[in-house]
Amino acid sequence: MMPGFLFATGVENSIPMVGSRRVDQMAASNHYARWRDDFDATEELGLQALRYGVPLHTAWRGHGRCDWSFADETFGDLSRRNLHVIADLCHFGLPDWLGDFQNPDFPELFAHYARAFAQRFPWVRFYTPVNEMFICARFSGHFGWWNERLKTDRGFVTALKHLVRANRLAMDAILDVRPDALFIQSESMEQFHPEEDGAHSHAEHLNRIRFLSLDLNYGRPVCDDMRAYLLESGMTRAELGFFERPGPARRHCIMGADYYVTNEHHVRADGMTGASGDLHGYAAVTRQYHDRYGLPIMHTETNLNDWHGNGAAIAWLHKQWTDLLHLRETGVPVLGFTWYSITDQVDWDTALREANGRVNPLGLYDLDRNIRPVGRAFQRLARDWSRILMPAGALQAA
Repeated sequence: MMPGFLFATGVENSIPMVGSRRVDQMAASNHYARWRDDFDATEELGLQALRYGVPLHTAWRGHGRCDWSFADETFGDLSRRNLHVIADLCHFGLPDWLGDFQNPDFPELFAHYARAFAQRFPWVRFYTPVNEMFICARFSGHFGWWNERLKTDRGFVTALKHLVRANRLAMDAILDVRPDALFIQSESMEQFHPEEDGAHSHAEHLNRIRFLSLDLNYGRPVCDDMRAYLLESGMTRAELGFFERPGPARRHCIMGADYYVTNEHHVRADGMTGASGDLHGYAAVTRQYHDRYGLPIMHTETNLNDWHGNGAAIAWLHKQWTDLLHLRETGVPVLGFTWYSITDQVDWDTALREANGRVNPLGLYDLDRNIRPVGRAFQRLARDWSRILMPAGALQAA
């Protein structure tokens, strides 16, 4: 299915609305001016793949209207490089004309956009049509942070059903153009731990909710509790019936498993949550998802702030890699590993809610495009392990 094991990075391209303010992480990292440097850096690290997306809010001008000028430059350049591109089409935000994720027109319109992209760039084989559907729906419809900024179960479920439907329809549309396309669905691996007596029912509820995006995406029937929750929160029986039927695209899916130190949570008796740190860790949490869906996996995102340059990011890199090897050694097909992103990011310490202009040292390179110590460590890891995990000539033959 995959051309050997892929070591990857990505260009952070989140574009949520926070109130009336568009947060554009490509602009924040100066990628629009320095995209060649970022592509050069990816190759210099010896990586095989790059998660990369068109800025949706500027490229998608209306139904049937696209401005491909920037994409033609960047994807044209990438097509000549010795890299696999994982096209990231929708990353936490929509164009102004489409509104937000409560818009019921979004899924069908997005499928037309995905088809147009595949026709424009037919050499692209790997896709993440909609990034982290669960996180996008939670932050936009439940937490009140982004886009529609709602704080209700109905807001969450409405965003979720539109995001998942958009993803499924987009996969079908892309397969019409590129029948051998592969979909690496980047999703956050979550775990909720009861912190005290009385928190168990809240934690169990959240541990069922965390699976909804992928249950609906892969056509896995939901449990009775989640069925009731979805119907009470605005999903119709007809919509649920659509999601519970596996589509043909499932055979083309690789489960992208994202994991950060913030992915596990304590749950209190009042239902409130807080970060717990990596109590179980990537291997244990991801195995739950693999056991549920039975799909091959790619580790598609991780990073750690290295505020003080004390080696914390390098230690985290090696911990993630050790967990990944453990999964492989115990029979889980893990097909790739990603440090996200190629450069530092801006204002992710407030989940993009505040425009502080604070640089978060999360990247393999800083924003002046100087390699960080974790970048050199990732370069060595990719060099040493590619010899073992990547078949000779696999990249060129793919």
